[in-house]
Amino acid sequence: MALLEVIDLEKTYLISRAFRSPLEVKALRGVSLELKAGETLAVVGESGCGKSTLAKVLMKIETVTSGKVEVDGQLLNQISPQELSHRVQMIFQDPYSSINPRKKIFDIVAEPLRIGGESSAEIQKRVQEAAQVVGLRPEILQRYPHMLSGGQRQRVGIARALVTQPKVLICDEPVSALDVSVQAQVLNLLLDL
Repeated sequence: MALLEVIDLEKTYLISRAFRSPLEVKALRGVSLELKAGETLAVVGESGCGKSTLAKVLMKIETVTSGKVEVDGQLLNQISPQELSHRVQMIFQDPYSSINPRKKIFDIVAEPLRIGGESSAEIQKRVQEAAQVVGLRPEILQRYPHMLSGGQRQRVGIARALVTQPKVLICDEPVSALDVSVQAQVLNLLLDL
């Protein structure tokens, strides 16, 4: 059975225009894919072709216009946000805007666990484990995002995605906002996972 199955997915946006009928923009048309345990799947395309929109639909950040998405055989629209956060997580494209600048790194990484109702002891343990896996030193957990480099911020985003031990990890161009020297480090980290 597939961990993630997308069947004939469509996403349409209506763009309002003054004194004219709304413009219909199809961001996704007839997208189908299947991801099984242990597989890596890449969605490749030019800028503006809908890759990020697909990722947002899979995370329930955007709604589906038509089609079907199943996670572990269950329809996406029947999965609560808390349950989804334990099954699917996302590493966002921009490490600068995907983490809250007012929170300490520990709290940023712990957020999905708090939403899921985990105990304080379990949160402490899993945040430290996730930080270690991605190569963040323990003292970094008490810092704020502005105190970190771009590569460290992206590692924070990866740790936050891994902390719930999801079955599916969605990466939306996770190295595009980083320097070339840091890109290789982050890609090697993802390969090691």
